[in-house]
Amino acid sequence: MSEFIDGFIEKAKEGNNRIENELYSKYDVKKGLRNEDGTGVLVGLTKIADVVGYKKINGKKIDCDGELYYRGINVSDIINRREPNQRFLFEETCFLILFGYLPNSDELENFKKELSNRYELPPYYLESKILGFPSKNLMNKLQQEVLMLYSYDSDPDNISALATMYKGLNLIAKIPSIVCYAYRTKVHYFDKESLFIHQIRPDLSIAENILYLLRDHKHFTPKEAEVLDMCLVLHADHGGGNNSTFTNVVISSTGTDIYSSFAGAIGSLKGPKHGGANLAVMKQMQLVIDEIGLNASDEQIKQVIDKILSKQFNDNSGLIY
Repeated sequence: MSEFIDGFIEKAKEGNNRIENELYSKYDVKKGLRNEDGTGVLVGLTKIADVVGYKKINGKKIDCDGELYYRGINVSDIINRREPNQRFLFEETCFLILFGYLPNSDELENFKKELSNRYELPPYYLESKILGFPSKNLMNKLQQEVLMLYSYDSDPDNISALATMYKGLNLIAKIPSIVCYAYRTKVHYFDKESLFIHQIRPDLSIAENILYLLRDHKHFTPKEAEVLDMCLVLHADHGGGNNSTFTNVVISSTGTDIYSSFAGAIGSLKGPKHGGANLAVMKQMQLVIDEIGLNASDEQIKQVIDKILSKQFNDNSGLIY
């Protein structure tokens, strides 16, 4: 740290680096991806995913129960049509998003094989790129690894539709194991836990493999796999207007490679005002549990929510994450 630089930082804060809020309204400049009335800024048109959190009636924003659509199909309909013991909805959703329609049984089986054939990481990749370079933050590590896969691609700058599809399938298949191995490496080096590494299994779905790879005993229940699979489905896409998907669109519009686009989107997703807010959710929920327990009454829950909203709990921001 330097007192010399610190002094200039304070001067910079006080100087000509502040833009008054009223100027944004005066010149009709958006401060982010939200309009002043809380509606989302329209940044493009897409047929892939749509999030509906409000309706505009007579020009006024009216909140409603949230709905998520993939290719015009309500995600709740996809989940509700799940067959007994079926734990492959995420793969089916990937097919829907990529190709525009829900696959029949043969198409889904072939698609699952295309993914599972790509599960395995390149030779010595785990040892040299993940185990040898632990990271305190998994998002930064994932960003690094996506860019590293560029180096293992024999034609990484080919942005044709066909080449991009194959690269995308490769990323979908490999990112789950990269994340799991990076996590196990992190908790070994920084949290001083035991290090265990399992081989990814081509006979398991992506959700099942995540649970299998993360646990020392490798065991998981069908219900756990089902819940995680549904979480993956809900996170698969959520329109082009949120920060990370918008970042991806902006970067890819330059004609760069898919690895660069994804790495930029992951960098955006890490931020505490976007995907990183998941950590804030976990922290707030744990504090609530510590405060009122798991068997709290409705009145106790209401009281702690009132404390949050009145900026007297957690980080005193007044936000329920």
